[in-house]
Amino acid sequence: MTLRAAISAPSPFLPSAPAHAPQTAHIGIADAPFVVVELGFELQLLHVDLKQGLWVIRARWAPAAAIARHYHAGPVLAVTLQGQWFYRESPDQVNSAGSYLFEPAGSIHTLTVPADQSGPTVVWFAITGPNLNLSYTDQVVSIVDAASILGLYRAGCTAMGQGSDHVIVVD
Repeated sequence: MTLRAAISAPSPFLPSAPAHAPQTAHIGIADAPFVVVELGFELQLLHVDLKQGLWVIRARWAPAAAIARHYHAGPVLAVTLQGQWFYRESPDQVNSAGSYLFEPAGSIHTLTVPADQSGPTVVWFAITGPNLNLSYTDQVVSIVDAASILGLYRAGCTAMGQGSDHVIVVD
């Protein structure tokens, strides 16, 4: 059998496509605005899956920015697109443009951007489950999950006079 014949042969592992198969969804890089979360931190919400608890964002931080120490209830995938960042708890592991990071469920850390860089840090994150923001005595001070980030993003878009209908939302 030739390679072409093998590729075109039906696979026992793939289901046959239904007559009305779901279509892909696309968001252009400029379609979704960044909204300010706090001074030095902005996010662009791309996708939320409320059933799976998944939220996909592009985050942008100014030099010297940091976000609250937090606990991940689920795994996180991250790709650094621009700039650098590290966790205060492991400062020798610096993420820079092109870096990929896997955070297992249960990880606790404080994301920090170096003060001496000349521009923003931009990172793509796929986060499953809630983040529990912690005090320094490990008390939960707030919880961010797929539903709350969607609400925060929509409110931020409204405050800027922008629509938020470009976000891919799976109920």
